[in-house]
Amino acid sequence: MVLIAAVLVAGGVVVTQFLRSAIDYYCNVDEIGDRSGCDTDRRLRIQGVVDQGSVEAEGGDTSFDVSFNGATVSVFYDGEPGGIFKECIPVVVHGRFDDGGDTFLGDRVEVKHSDEYVAVNDERLDAA
Repeated sequence: MVLIAAVLVAGGVVVTQFLRSAIDYYCNVDEIGDRSGCDTDRRLRIQGVVDQGSVEAEGGDTSFDVSFNGATVSVFYDGEPGGIFKECIPVVVHGRFDDGGDTFLGDRVEVKHSDEYVAVNDERLDAA
């Protein structure tokens, strides 16, 4: 009976964590505080474009601004986004706002890449 109860509790924890991440609202930066579900007191996924000149990396942490439709949010990310993250590209940041509601504390950054393939070394393809 104890083993069955432990398995049920462990299963409940896994399902709860899955559902919690699945219900993060997806909001454009300009919808925060305006659209239902895009409140600053809950976990969100925010979408916008990284502002040019706003990326600052210090001590392994990264801060940057994300804008969409004239609205801007400051983001603090504990780490380096890596990959193809750079200025002037669309990103989705997962996280929540700090207690003051001024800075978005991101714990995951997704970078949207274009669907256009550009060959870097065309001459290699021709030679092959």
